[in-house]
Amino acid sequence: MSLFITSLNSGSNGNCYYVGNEREAILVDAGISCRETEKRMARLGLSMQKVKAIFVSHEHSDHIRGIPVLAKKFNLPVYITPGTLLHLGSSLDMQYVHHLREFETVNIGELQVTSFPKEHDASEPHSFIISCRDINVGVFTDIGIVCDRLIRYFSQCHAAFLEANYDDEMLDNGGYPYHLKRRIRGGKGHLSNKQALTLFTTHRPAHMTHLLLSHLSHNNNNPQLVEELFTACADGINIVVASRFQETPVFHIGHSGQTSTLVGQLDLGFNL
Repeated sequence: MSLFITSLNSGSNGNCYYVGNEREAILVDAGISCRETEKRMARLGLSMQKVKAIFVSHEHSDHIRGIPVLAKKFNLPVYITPGTLLHLGSSLDMQYVHHLREFETVNIGELQVTSFPKEHDASEPHSFIISCRDINVGVFTDIGIVCDRLIRYFSQCHAAFLEANYDDEMLDNGGYPYHLKRRIRGGKGHLSNKQALTLFTTHRPAHMTHLLLSHLSHNNNNPQLVEELFTACADGINIVVASRFQETPVFHIGHSGQTSTLVGQLDLGFNL
């Protein structure tokens, strides 16, 4: 069975990632409004009726803004760590809350979602790997360093959303105050282009087909720069830069031995 993935939005203005098979799907984070989430999915031919759960990486507003309304409107369980929930306040109705614990695997139909701790300046932040039979997709953003856990899970992925937040030179020469620059690159902030590229070139598995570069800084990065940097080392892997303004196409993730196709709205004979 294959997986279908898209970034509905990626950046400090909102993050939302869709991973699903032909029958069910999950969202990792929902940092754009419910209305905008529905609108972008509709443009892609994706049905909210197939979304069965939301998994929350951490409590920063660009990852949680749309969750209370989405959960209520579509009666969706929200998998969230106790520490993250404390910072979410009372906006999320407790009837939708399911506690998430590190290295726990949650079954959503035929999807298995495994969470693991990451280094970020939040309370109990987690990354995720979503599996369907033997196809694995990782969601790895808002990460301060490349740790052993990230390496272990990244090296299992057929596709991954991987943070490439900033260019070192642009950050150094930009207008951010020193304390913010230090926070970004201080081990609990974000991954630079260089750090992400080293992870990719050193630990990508032979079966990887797609890399979606995510959470680019608006002020300290450039999409064309990132695309050129990674494409030069892609060796046949599809490199996609996820936008902070619009959704990506839907990508079909299968085995490396089969053709992995881009699924556009005009190509669909059914709603994924």
